[in-house]
Amino acid sequence: MLLTRKSVELLAPVGNWEVLEAAVKAGADAVYLGGKHFNMRMHRTDTNFDNEMLKKAIDYAHQHDVHLYITINNLLSDQEIEPMREYLQYLETIQPDALLVQDLAVLELVRELGITIPLHTSVMMNTHNEHAINKLKEYGITRIVVGREMTLSELSLFKERTGIEVEYFMHGDMCISESGQCIHSGVVFGQSGNRGRCLKPCRWAYKLIDENTGEILDADSPGPYKLALNDMCMYRNIPELIQAGVYSFKIEGRMRTAAFVEGIVKTYRQAIDTYIADPCGYTTDEAAWKNLYENRSRDFTTTFALGQPTAKDIGFSGRREPRFFSQAVKEAGLSAPIVDKINLAIKQPEKQQLAVRVADLAAVKAVCQNGANVIYIGGESFKPVKVWTLAEIKEAIHIADSYQAKIVIDTPRTTMRRECAELEQFFTALNEIKPAGIMVSNLGSLSLAKRLTNLPIQADFSFNTFNHLSAKFLKDNGAVMAVASLEASYPQVCDMLSASQLPVEVIVHGATESMICDHNLPAMSLGFNPLENPEFCDRHYALLDTAKEVHPIRIDQYGRNHILFAKDLCLLPYLAKLQGVTSYRIEAQHYTAELAGLLTKTYRGELDKIKTNSAAYQYDPAVLEAIKKISPRELGSGAYRYRISR
Repeated sequence: MLLTRKSVELLAPVGNWEVLEAAVKAGADAVYLGGKHFNMRMHRTDTNFDNEMLKKAIDYAHQHDVHLYITINNLLSDQEIEPMREYLQYLETIQPDALLVQDLAVLELVRELGITIPLHTSVMMNTHNEHAINKLKEYGITRIVVGREMTLSELSLFKERTGIEVEYFMHGDMCISESGQCIHSGVVFGQSGNRGRCLKPCRWAYKLIDENTGEILDADSPGPYKLALNDMCMYRNIPELIQAGVYSFKIEGRMRTAAFVEGIVKTYRQAIDTYIADPCGYTTDEAAWKNLYENRSRDFTTTFALGQPTAKDIGFSGRREPRFFSQAVKEAGLSAPIVDKINLAIKQPEKQQLAVRVADLAAVKAVCQNGANVIYIGGESFKPVKVWTLAEIKEAIHIADSYQAKIVIDTPRTTMRRECAELEQFFTALNEIKPAGIMVSNLGSLSLAKRLTNLPIQADFSFNTFNHLSAKFLKDNGAVMAVASLEASYPQVCDMLSASQLPVEVIVHGATESMICDHNLPAMSLGFNPLENPEFCDRHYALLDTAKEVHPIRIDQYGRNHILFAKDLCLLPYLAKLQGVTSYRIEAQHYTAELAGLLTKTYRGELDKIKTNSAAYQYDPAVLEAIKKISPRELGSGAYRYRISR
């Protein structure tokens, strides 16, 4: 490819007018900024632009031949759908150059309202396979911000196969969790990272322990900040970025000062222009690099761009951490009641089911014997538990059939090129095995399942379904059921249930995940190589925070780390309030067959009582005691104690 000045876009963050002027002056080709609502930087009132200033900013940028993109990249509650309609209609009149979006509801609204502004996916949409891109292109997406876990070699193939324009974070603050898949702040504080208010539990101090014994394993580690990923810096790798096919070089930092943004933009502007003018003669400007390095906040990393991160990519000591947004706190127990929804009027579904996710055949039999209607198997298997074979899936279906129950096959949350290739073969096999359905966790898997099978398809919790329009999107694209976001509060779930045309499942009990990471956290803390010491991954590790809460780590068959909340979700006392739910779900894949069976029996009994006479139903607190006695962790109400998840 022959490079020109237009081959690459340098994209700068803007939080206020002073920063806008600085970014344009320094040579940014484009800027991105947010309005006063609906974006991922909602902590500070002195950042972001009101409607009048948005129009002025667009005019100013266009006068200087600079593109301006507006972020509307957080999840929406049903209460925010109408304000979003009005906002989109206003944006249509001022015509920014693109909108960055996360929530599938925005794609529905753009189509409904006839909005003509180009759409870019936010990194929070976690777009990581070509099948998702091809579907998104049908909804007007012209550019994707790829997930931070994608290497440049994967990205290059990705772009070649889809032809989509690619934007890549190449400088600034990075999350250690997969984008859009961290709900820690939302559940613990009611301040959702997917709604622009993350309080960054990843920047807390932790000890790595053996979950079973409590033994501290990392007393000699470099420090306690085990999830504190360093800042991205691709300055020394500009040739690799350009030749991989990245079009837009994105700088993170919409809360940064004008001086900071101007300096970063100038540095990258000079390097990009120098490379484009003479690629073969290009060398890194060491003086510019030294200035960049000496004025850094955190230390630098290239994260996954050039390969798997290691311990050197984590700021273990915390010495260079510019700000701690929160401190570790005890997660809410069952003593924190859920907030009531006033004047609730939701039509009861004709059929309500109890679904249980399990890890092995013994648990399949246990939950079938105790009244489960649907059993979820497959997807991630967490070491040392083995993955499900086709023969075991057939056996599970045979067991379920004997109890008039159904088996639905789960799939991995993250499906990059390897997983997608495996799913193509797997789905073909499932057409012969004929389970009752398939559950998928991202838009690419949904598209693959719809194309390759004729089985009913359910959308799992990784879709972050927060409102009825997102549910409509999923229904229009082949899903027969969605799962309510684990970050949504009780009133927000009720709003969605009231309006959704798609049946909705609610997770009512179980060990739930706060985040998923493509990093091997125990390996980085302990310094071992998982390839040389695979048995280390079979151990149950956990993170102990400063509030003495234990967060189990589970490692799946792909090496990804799933961090669980310290308390398991339990909505047993509140079942009678959950009207309009099609499916009540227990996450029992981390439980013994005995506990899975007991939970199923308990919830089955309470649901049957409610169904028989809901007006006279009274919850008896004694039913919890047997569960508490053998539960591996304390129980809590999750985000349901909040009036809203902000």
